[in-house]
Amino acid sequence: MIYLADYPQTRLVELTAGTGAELPIETTLAGRAYISLEVQHATEDPDRLWVPLVDGCERLGVLEFVSPAAVNDEVEAACMEIAAHIAQLVKNRRPYGDTLERARRRMPMHLAAEIVWGLLPPLTFATDDVVVTAILEPCYDVGGDVFDYALNGDVLSFALFDTCGHGIAASTLAALTINAYRNARRSGLDLPDTAAAIDVWLRRRHPNSFATAILAELDHTTGILRTINAGHPGAQVLREGRAVKELPAPTALPLGLHHMSERRPDMHEESLQSGDRVLAYTDGVTDAFNAEGERFGLGRLLDLVQRALNDELPAPESMRRLVRAVVEHQFNELQDDATAVLVQWRPAQASK
Repeated sequence: MIYLADYPQTRLVELTAGTGAELPIETTLAGRAYISLEVQHATEDPDRLWVPLVDGCERLGVLEFVSPAAVNDEVEAACMEIAAHIAQLVKNRRPYGDTLERARRRMPMHLAAEIVWGLLPPLTFATDDVVVTAILEPCYDVGGDVFDYALNGDVLSFALFDTCGHGIAASTLAALTINAYRNARRSGLDLPDTAAAIDVWLRRRHPNSFATAILAELDHTTGILRTINAGHPGAQVLREGRAVKELPAPTALPLGLHHMSERRPDMHEESLQSGDRVLAYTDGVTDAFNAEGERFGLGRLLDLVQRALNDELPAPESMRRLVRAVVEHQFNELQDDATAVLVQWRPAQASK
């Protein structure tokens, strides 16, 4: 049986023609398989297996197997191979129908969220040298937070945008912003010219709006990271499970406001060490308030990420736990989008 993770990644939903069963991720063996990316055996039913459903490095859900024979290494290996093929089928068929999308939704999705989710790349991507993973909340009513990434040759480009406003206005602004970014990147522009190009389009089409952003390029052969911070919270460099540095912020005005300054956007250059991670986030993460009026805050954010990294959790699970903690802090009803992107540089030669 196929179980897919819902949008908030709190439950695994059975993929059936009717209403499927739901399994909590936090408290079930199926959820443990999803969290750990490892096969799980049911103690009370040794012939039942839960196998992660993963396409490349993107977690989709889990697969339940009930074996008529005793489970051994050979049976487990066969189940993992089947799961790999089914994951590819699920991923490849997703754009051609709505069955998979409907299964993942536990409540109606607002149009603004529909627009934003349609813009985003997969939440997780990895090669031998780099890992990119991201998270976005609230899932069904997001506004203007978007992210993007692309690997071209030696350079991983990634960006995080927080557009002003909420609802349809913010999502349409986000659509223009992310497509202007892609157009500039695909035209071969450097980071300052990319920022300038996005700024021009925002002023031309939305003269009274703006977007904060982090634009970045990582040379995965050298570890050189170049960033422009357009009015955004400073990205954090994490090393050996600890935050060691905040990248300069801001180095430019928000996108759409560059006409207020004659200065060209400043680009910061940072030399990463093998294993370093870069965490970029929107202010919806740190500015979430609980019932007592306490901000989630940067300290709480870094503490949570550091504990997840020290527990050696898979990167997507670290981000899932981060956003769940933010949501719970604000009594399960975020007042602003909470989005974060985590990039790890792990050069292949260092792992040999």
